Amino acid sequence: MEAVLTAAVALLDEAGGSALTFRALATRLGTGVGTIYWYVSNKDELLDRATDHAIGGVLTAVEEQPDSDDPIADLRAMAITLFDAIVDRPWLSAYFMRNTDIQGNSLRLYEKLGQQTLRLDLTPRQRFHAVSAITGVVVGTAADLGVEVPQELLDGHVDRDAFLDRFAETWRSLDATDFPFVHQIADEFAEHDDRDQFIAALDLTLEGLRLQAESEPRNR
Repeated sequence: MEAVLTAAVALLDEAGGSALTFRALATRLGTGVGTIYWYVSNKDELLDRATDHAIGGVLTAVEEQPDSDDPIADLRAMAITLFDAIVDRPWLSAYFMRNTDIQGNSLRLYEKLGQQTLRLDLTPRQRFHAVSAITGVVVGTAADLGVEVPQELLDGHVDRDAFLDRFAETWRSLDATDFPFVHQIADEFAEHDDRDQFIAALDLTLEGLRLQAESEPRNR
């Protein structure tokens, strides 16, 4: 099973979910398609097990991070670790937590995030919403960064800065009366760093969580 999942992850890393077929996997392993069916019953199960195999490395990294005195800071570190992993492997965003009956590592990672909220003065619903919001920011932002890259960037006809500045220049030319916000942030858009933008969104989410936890005590 280890060899099957390692090869499946390699195929996914190379070309995403469409590249992972039983025939391609059997070719990579130098075996017959029938052999794969000894380990998984269908492609959905294969994708879930491959996802969980990859998430195992994230879980290990998170478990190695020592707890601090601040659960919000610990949540932040865990979230960034998961984000970086999904950016490196964009296909993970489509399958992470899809089937926790199979994805034991994903469920344990979700649990690790949730355990930090047990250190905060929150209701069970607030804890559920908090972890949902954090994973949403992580997976959603990473998925956006993993969308298909425009061909002109792949071909090297234009670099990222020039590509973004093309749109920013259009925004700068808009009437500031009709588009005051877009007009004001055009320069920020042209120069933004994707990872910094993610961390800003994460910090806004976590600051809201901190304020909620520090508000007047509720009946819990």
